[in-house]
Amino acid sequence: MIYLDHNATTPPSAGVVQAVLATMTDVWGNASSQHPHGQQAKGALGAARASVARVLGCKPSETIFTSGATEANHLAVLGLHAAARHAGRGRIVFSAVEHAGHLALAQALIAQRLPVDFIGVNADGTLDLDSAARAIGPDVAVVSLMAANNETGVLMPVDDVRALAQAAGARLHVDATQFVGKAPFDFARFGADAVSLSAHKLGGPKGIGALLLRQGIALQPQLHGSQERRRRGGTENLPAVAGFAAALEGLGDVAAKASRIAQLRDALEQGLQRALPHVHVFAAGAPRVAGTSYLRFGALPAEVVLQRLEQLGVCASSGAACSSGGSEPSHVLTAMGVPRDEALAAVRLSLGATTSARDIDYLLAALPPLLAPLLENDAAHAA
Repeated sequence: MIYLDHNATTPPSAGVVQAVLATMTDVWGNASSQHPHGQQAKGALGAARASVARVLGCKPSETIFTSGATEANHLAVLGLHAAARHAGRGRIVFSAVEHAGHLALAQALIAQRLPVDFIGVNADGTLDLDSAARAIGPDVAVVSLMAANNETGVLMPVDDVRALAQAAGARLHVDATQFVGKAPFDFARFGADAVSLSAHKLGGPKGIGALLLRQGIALQPQLHGSQERRRRGGTENLPAVAGFAAALEGLGDVAAKASRIAQLRDALEQGLQRALPHVHVFAAGAPRVAGTSYLRFGALPAEVVLQRLEQLGVCASSGAACSSGGSEPSHVLTAMGVPRDEALAAVRLSLGATTSARDIDYLLAALPPLLAPLLENDAAHAA
């Protein structure tokens, strides 16, 4: 089985599994308890937090553990917005291509009659900075932007948006779920006020993520309790935190790994375009995170291509895992102005640390013979 769906989730390493099991077996106390079992858990939590902070370039006190990126995103937007409302700032700005779960929050806020605006994107999936400049004004409390799009892989201009947010006096939250682990990251130099990430996107366990919150930034908690410096209540998921730390420690040279994966992605895209007619790569000319390839094969419906890939033992998707499989086109491609029939043909192949050159060679040899007759029939029908 060849796994090309790393943007949906990543396989945990043996070290991550070992860290989770060891913590569940040996350090099962509640970190808030005062007895020895609790103090052992408190020490393990502190050590894991320090490890996470060291790899991510932040202070341990700037790390808030959550149940994942969705909670971290909600905590950032709602918490930063609530903290800024006393200053007369109420508007929240999202990009139009945020993760579907994050856009669901935006729609919920609109339903509550809160002022929400969206920044559009260009035809290549890059952020429309003119749209951003118009949207980010002195009444904005929070700007929320992803670092890398989960469908196209397009990198967003965080530095440019940070400058606009700072000039307007707004807080900047960045969803770095698809960025951390795939490109070099250092929170101290990143510039955002708050950054979300999720462990299972970088080889860690599911159900654990973090919000990195710059020291001194006010945040109103959404889950109340004494944990996480009273910023996120609830007993800490220590085994998952340990696995999170192990995953980050195991990333190694991220830049070197990204370079290797980008070469494989380029070989995949170029090989498919040479072997088959009408292969289109979405956002091909835009800066992209290394492992994401979002393409269509003529107008063949995505489910047809995915069936052929499944026959070959290849795991892929038609877009984001949480929203694929439906009859509606991707909101990301729609925002890019892609026609409905072309958007419904989109297939995402996302490479990762376990992807090998042999995997790509196999796919380039096996997939074109299965799709070529279908593309010929499709072209004949169109004629």
